[in-house]
Amino acid sequence: MCQPPAWKFPCRDGLMEGYSVSMKKFGTLVFVLALALAFLPVAGFQHARAAEAATSPTKQLDKEKEQGKAKKPAENPSLVGVDPVRLEPLSQTIPIIGRLVAVQSGKVSAEVGGAVRKLAVAVGDHVEVGDLIARLDNEAVKAQLDVQQSQVEEGIAELGALQAELLLAEQNMKRQNDLKKSGAFSRAKHEDGIQNVAKARSNILRAKAMIETRKATRRLTEITLGKSEIRAPYTGVVSEKLTEIGAYVRAGDAIVVLVSGSSLEVEADVPSARLGGLRAGATVSFSLADGREFSAVVRALLPTENPMTRTRPVRFTPNFEAPVAGLADAQTVSVDIPLGANRKVLTVHKDAIIKRGDKSLVYIVADEVAEARTVRLGESTGVRIEIMSGLQVGESVIIRGNERLRPGAQVKIRTGS
Repeated sequence: MCQPPAWKFPCRDGLMEGYSVSMKKFGTLVFVLALALAFLPVAGFQHARAAEAATSPTKQLDKEKEQGKAKKPAENPSLVGVDPVRLEPLSQTIPIIGRLVAVQSGKVSAEVGGAVRKLAVAVGDHVEVGDLIARLDNEAVKAQLDVQQSQVEEGIAELGALQAELLLAEQNMKRQNDLKKSGAFSRAKHEDGIQNVAKARSNILRAKAMIETRKATRRLTEITLGKSEIRAPYTGVVSEKLTEIGAYVRAGDAIVVLVSGSSLEVEADVPSARLGGLRAGATVSFSLADGREFSAVVRALLPTENPMTRTRPVRFTPNFEAPVAGLADAQTVSVDIPLGANRKVLTVHKDAIIKRGDKSLVYIVADEVAEARTVRLGESTGVRIEIMSGLQVGESVIIRGNERLRPGAQVKIRTGS
């Protein structure tokens, strides 16, 4: 590069370099001015919008509402199904596991000792009252009975002889009485005659007593002979055989177990806290495992309590209108126990209840408009539930189509609802 003197113009190279720097600064300035001009209208528009919103918020909201109404179509009423609020008796029950109990069941025992000579039944046999179950050895008893019968007959014969002696003594006494006014009368013979009559009468009384004693002894032997045959005390089925032919049994030893299948009761262990709804004569229902249902009447609340389970046994008399096949002692049944006394309550169908957090709501129909009610629920039974507060009897509650309803919505009741 040249070095010109201070008093002369610069050289060509220096002049071109200065010109290039100046052009760069000018371009930068033009770009900044263009950006400023581009953003100035946008900032002004936003400032104007903000000022307008700050000065008239009510007008802006009204405008938005009018726009929303203009866009929203006319609301069509929702089809709903309704059910009336009812006043009806509430009888809530809980199922309790119970069992059938044979009124007559137990061991049939021998009343006298002896060897078993015959068993007339087998397990599963049905017997009627008085049917032979077993026979013990009774030959010795029969022989004893024959002896006692002979003794009774001997006593009767002795009585006849004594009665003849009395007759003779009375005749002698009569003759002595006839001789009282004659010289042949003997006071000694007269007194002997009186004694003979009295003695004869006493002997007759003793003979009669002896005969009665022998008859009583014979009767005891007859009873013993009869007890050597064990017979069914009631109609039932032999469920167990406890001895065999040839075995010796003593008085009181069991021969068979007999269960009455035609006389059954229901027994259930009911919690003490649930006894309030039960009383003698009350009617309950129970069901078998196969689903068959029957009614029963409370016969007795037994005054015993299980300290472990806090339950008390209750006996029910079932109402079997006809013989029921397949019943057995200790068979499981389900008894519906009432929780308390029957009472009149307001109820609605369970489908009317809508849960909103910890609250329960129902919708009622008032002038074709859905109105929400907060209700307080009570006990439930079946498909209905008790309403403690919030509704009145006769009001129509919505049970179909209430899932998406809102308060104030237009509704239309379905035909046949």
